[in-house]
Amino acid sequence: MSNSPKAWLRISLEVDPELAEAVSEVLARHLPGGVAIESTAVTADAEDEGHPVGPLRVLGYIPHDDQLEETRSQIEQGLRYLALIQPLPQPSYETIQEQNWMEAWKQHYRPFTVGERLIILPAWAEDDPGGRLPVRIEPGMAFGTGVHPTTRLSLELLEASLQPGDRLIDIGCGSAILAVAGARLGAAQALAVDIDAEALDNARHNAALNQVDIEIGVGSVKEVLAGNYGLQQAEVVVANILAPVLVRLLNEGLADLLKPDGRLLLSGILAEQEAELRAALDAHSLRITAERRQGDWLGLAVKAA
Repeated sequence: MSNSPKAWLRISLEVDPELAEAVSEVLARHLPGGVAIESTAVTADAEDEGHPVGPLRVLGYIPHDDQLEETRSQIEQGLRYLALIQPLPQPSYETIQEQNWMEAWKQHYRPFTVGERLIILPAWAEDDPGGRLPVRIEPGMAFGTGVHPTTRLSLELLEASLQPGDRLIDIGCGSAILAVAGARLGAAQALAVDIDAEALDNARHNAALNQVDIEIGVGSVKEVLAGNYGLQQAEVVVANILAPVLVRLLNEGLADLLKPDGRLLLSGILAEQEAELRAALDAHSLRITAERRQGDWLGLAVKAA
């Protein structure tokens, strides 16, 4: 290797929103700098607050070192396997010098609004969110940047459901964007758990970045119900996970995490999985109080019948 400044090979793909998380997972297995999901276009209102529309761009950076070609080959193999399920475009590549690393991120990550009160910001954004409650996310983290429809639906339901002073439990928290948003919206106490211990590094980083106090730990419904954490029940419980996992968690006692008259917020539900999820809610005596849709995705707020 030469003594010139270290370089990175940026890989990016523009995909339908439904594929963005799956593509980012393939890339994240091999990229130490993480993966970002961003909109390719935004609409803007009179105050220039952006709303992502259209396809999403998934991008990350491969170190320009002796392992470059092997890493690139592994990523492309993973994308080929994914393309067997649904067609994908070919990735594009661009070499970025080390000194331009942060500037490259800044060019590809913009603030955008969610619901009536929230704005999702990159870590370096200025402190004037136009009167909205800021939720800061460090680009380069693999999941939970707020752009994916399932996360946006969860944030919208959370904003509509959580009252100041409520307690919040986030099951399958990923980057903890929902728990952070809940704290911003006035949650008195928040617990975020995930079965992926590595994801919790991102969660802790985001909590610190937003200067919010969130209890974070490894686990799921069983561990929370067992009393392993400071909360066993809450007024609001959110789970942004794929529908088959939601069905399993309902069978494991997900609704038991609710305080009397509590609200359970569910996202990650594809249209073709809706009937199965609704049947599971009926089986557990849960009634739907609100629903939101974006593309092929569904988000639900439910309560005990």
